[in-house]
Amino acid sequence: MKNASIGDYSSAERGVCGMAKNTDDLRQRRPQQPVIDAFDRRILAALAADSSQSYARLGEAVGLSAPAVHERVRRLRQSGTIKGVHAALDGAALGKPLLAFVHVEAAGWGKSERLMQVLQFPEVEEMHSVAGDASVLFKVRTASPQALEAFLAQIHVVPGVTGTRSYIALSTYLERPVQAGVTDNWPDMPLPE
Repeated sequence: MKNASIGDYSSAERGVCGMAKNTDDLRQRRPQQPVIDAFDRRILAALAADSSQSYARLGEAVGLSAPAVHERVRRLRQSGTIKGVHAALDGAALGKPLLAFVHVEAAGWGKSERLMQVLQFPEVEEMHSVAGDASVLFKVRTASPQALEAFLAQIHVVPGVTGTRSYIALSTYLERPVQAGVTDNWPDMPLPE
């Protein structure tokens, strides 16, 4: 006997509340997250520190053979865990020493086609939709306060924008990409002073 599916039963058996309607095509299926083990995390941490390493060198660092590391990296790229490989550039050396975080207040949700056009400027490093008193958060790196002012002028002419608040970084103590590690056990007490 074959396994029965909901379509094998009469409407009375299924219930008359419309439960028999197939809704599989209405809900998009989330891609299944890959299982990331301790070796994957060590490989990802090593790549985040220096993505130019050979598979042989990565293998030595994590305790696997070069072919095993190659296969794991291939799988991590295919799954989207590794989005790309990037060079870490120095903003000041490129003539953009001013780092600012710009909170955009807007009527409604804030994200609009016109606001998305601001992403064409190379000064924009990140854009996030956020919860709280702002609706959008930009991370921008500019050549000067005047260049930041010109960027803000572009934001203020976007329909629906009601204001901005800019926070200029004076010093940067930590700036890093997404880290492979995960804190499994947070301390019960705050970190010591």
